[in-house]
Amino acid sequence: MNKPVTLAAACLGLLIALPLTTAAFVVSTAPAAAEVVVCSTVPVPATGQWRPPFQQAYALTSPFGPRTDPITGAARVHTGQDLVSLPGPGQVVAAAAGTAAVGWDPGGYGTYVTIDHGAGVATLYGHLARIAPGISTGGSVGVGQQLGTEGSTGHSTGDHLHFEVRMDGAATDPVPFMLEHGAPLIGEAIAPSPPPDTGPTDPGGQQGGLGFALPPPGTPRLNSLTTTPAPIPAPIKGAYLAAADRYHLPWALLAGIGMEETRHGATTGTSTAGAQGLMQFLPATWARYGVDGDGDGRADILNAADSAMSAANYLTASGVTSGADGVRSAIFAYNHADWYVNDVLFYAAAYGGGTVPGDPSDCGPVGAGGSGNPDLPPIDHQQITALLAWADSHRGDPYVLGANGPTAWDCSSFTQAAYARIGITLPRTAGAQRDWLAAGHGYQVAYGQEQPGDLIFTDTYLGPNQIGHVMIVADPANHRTIEAGGTHVDHYHYTQWADHHIFEIWRVGA
Repeated sequence: MNKPVTLAAACLGLLIALPLTTAAFVVSTAPAAAEVVVCSTVPVPATGQWRPPFQQAYALTSPFGPRTDPITGAARVHTGQDLVSLPGPGQVVAAAAGTAAVGWDPGGYGTYVTIDHGAGVATLYGHLARIAPGISTGGSVGVGQQLGTEGSTGHSTGDHLHFEVRMDGAATDPVPFMLEHGAPLIGEAIAPSPPPDTGPTDPGGQQGGLGFALPPPGTPRLNSLTTTPAPIPAPIKGAYLAAADRYHLPWALLAGIGMEETRHGATTGTSTAGAQGLMQFLPATWARYGVDGDGDGRADILNAADSAMSAANYLTASGVTSGADGVRSAIFAYNHADWYVNDVLFYAAAYGGGTVPGDPSDCGPVGAGGSGNPDLPPIDHQQITALLAWADSHRGDPYVLGANGPTAWDCSSFTQAAYARIGITLPRTAGAQRDWLAAGHGYQVAYGQEQPGDLIFTDTYLGPNQIGHVMIVADPANHRTIEAGGTHVDHYHYTQWADHHIFEIWRVGA
């Protein structure tokens, strides 16, 4: 292993009987959403309860609200958001699971599908060229299931999707609605949703229910070109599994490193650089990242369980959960060679790959020390008051890991939704939110200088190197938050977190 890296602290509720017309519904409004920074260059996997209605990239065209009808020239309300897939007409998919209904409205939506999601919430997909096989009135659909093909049927001037959201029969702006539900309409390609019951298998290890697959190996490769993956002795595999469980990583990633370094303990002699043990740590690196893996009270560089656990510790400290690029960077930190990264990923894939908990669009800590931009002006008091009032109105809502609202939340979806009320789009997970702020959208403040609306980040169940919780400062004089934590949304004390390995306070810039 090379020298260690520095840890940067880290709706329609409809009974379809008649053609739908825009005149039949009340229109509600909500604040427009700001643009979110997305750093990933690959399609983001859709693992939550909601997703955009396309898999390919798309453009937002005619927005929700008053407009001049493009065909008649009359003033009327546009009850949805028009989306155009790129580069050409694509498949339309369900934004969330529910019960479908299909219809035909020649003077309006053309061929359309509606989905009743329950709780008075439904979505409508208009102007379809055709409806996908298996979609019928009364049938169940899953999130991401194909509904039909984008088209121009009905009252339309060209191929596009009219995407509509209704709450208790009232059309509402899809842009802030989808943002609040963890699926912002920002035009990014979104990978297919996994079929039911085939997503990440460790819900307790998922950041906000999000995860991404280990990236595939690239080129160049070296050892893996001539050395095939070796069988893993049972005690060594047990060490990989225990370390993966504690640090919430795919065990196959640790197996990839173990194979590359020592063929799972077959060659554990001290290297010419002085590296030792199963996972080949340099003593200087071990002094910082070595941890007790077998519970005997000491961290022994030659103990296989300690070595595997310490490798997981080092990878998370090096940003392995920050998207596919984070995985590659963390392996590169382990040994500074591109061929090494690709060898490890090749072996990891051979042992089954796996899902990394984290936000695939996370940029990772950036900038000088990851301190953000202290020159940003603060958000005005009136907006912070509105944000906290919205948050307070949800006291008592249940805490559910991976929930995206509107009546159940986890910590980061609640924070994301609160800031969406004032037009600021945060990433989905706590760790990615902190990294987004460090990338220049906010700045860190000292403990004792916090103000209402500031965000506090700490490590929790994901281990000491990863941010696993975020809370909103509500009353700094009494050290109180408003957050989704424990069993429900409520006010809590934040002094209990101050002694954690990670305890950072950040202010979102205007």
